Amino acid sequence: MTTTTVQNQTKTNNATPAKPQKNYGKIVLTLYNCLLPESAFKETPSQADGLDIETETDLRILGCEMIQTAGILLKLPQVAMATGQIYLQRFYYSKSFVRYPMEAMAMGSIYLASKVEEKPCRIRDVINVFHHIKQVRAQRTITPLIVDQNYIELKNQVIKAERRILKELGFCVHVKHPHKLIVVYLQLLQYEKNRQLMQMAWNYMNDALRTDVFMRFPPETIACACIYLTARKIGLPLPNNPHWFLLFKVSEEDIKEVCVRILQLYKRPKVNPEELDSKVDKLRKVYQANKIAQNQKDQELAKANEKKAESPAASTSKDTRRDLKKEKSPKTPPLSSKYHSSSHKSKKERRSRSPYDRKREYSSKRHKSRSRDRDLDRSRERRSDDKRGRGSSRKYDDYDRSKSSRDSRDDKRKH
Repeated sequence: MTTTTVQNQTKTNNATPAKPQKNYGKIVLTLYNCLLPESAFKETPSQADGLDIETETDLRILGCEMIQTAGILLKLPQVAMATGQIYLQRFYYSKSFVRYPMEAMAMGSIYLASKVEEKPCRIRDVINVFHHIKQVRAQRTITPLIVDQNYIELKNQVIKAERRILKELGFCVHVKHPHKLIVVYLQLLQYEKNRQLMQMAWNYMNDALRTDVFMRFPPETIACACIYLTARKIGLPLPNNPHWFLLFKVSEEDIKEVCVRILQLYKRPKVNPEELDSKVDKLRKVYQANKIAQNQKDQELAKANEKKAESPAASTSKDTRRDLKKEKSPKTPPLSSKYHSSSHKSKKERRSRSPYDRKREYSSKRHKSRSRDRDLDRSRERRSDDKRGRGSSRKYDDYDRSKSSRDSRDDKRKH
């Protein structure tokens, strides 16, 4: 038995070597959240377009609140609402509020989140819910949305917004939420029966979606920060020798920074949405005017370049260059008419032509040369015929004259 196994092993070792592995790409997809670098928070695209930080923060908060309210009215799960808010926050760190309206992008984000979290809803329901929220906030009489041309345009805007979000996120729509982590961590700390602790930590988690915390820190840090902040609020002692958050590989500095960012949210005063819209509209008009002016400048430059190319000075300069080249180059005998038409073309133009074009040009030249030869032959034949006709007529005239003279002579003799 041992000999057979050894023989089998030697056969496998003497077999052909394994093929080398092929590297098909360098993209690595993981299930971790996309965290933005610190440089993305220093100057956002909205600030580059002239929008101040306070107005941008208020617009982010307002958009997340609209998504949260719309998700409740649409009866979506909390996971879908949280996903939509994170999509909105990520999108506006790569694009500007001045160039893309916030309301349409909020509709597109919640519409996309409902599909990702497997609770899809209709675009018409999303538009109706946002229309209802606007009427309630402005304290107007609630009226249904009329299906007209404006509705069709708004629907197309929502579809385009969904596509833009997918494009900017690179189709990486996975989001790891810390909601489940809160429950698991409290079970490990043996506080899962404390309803107040769990509910308040959950509330802090939902409120943190309106800040930039989810773009700065991983979900484990945010879950520990919500538990830490709730325990401080209630006055509940947690293990500190060693610290409980070290079990989840989270530092105390990150926890405190997350807590500060969440608490700053509650100090911000309420803002009128109409004032925010007016600020953004002013900047949008300036941006559009600058864009139109830039387009006009580009068109003028293009026209000026065309005129320079077509100006007589350029043509004369080309002619002088040709004359200089002719003077420098030795004199050559003139080309025949057959090749004279293609002699003025440059080498680049000859090379750029395809073989089909060359063949067609050769056949046309050949046809022209044949037709010329035929015309020459015909003209020669006509000339020869004319000469023959003229000579015969002269002969006949001389013959008639001689005959008449003979007859006159005979008549004289008779007389």
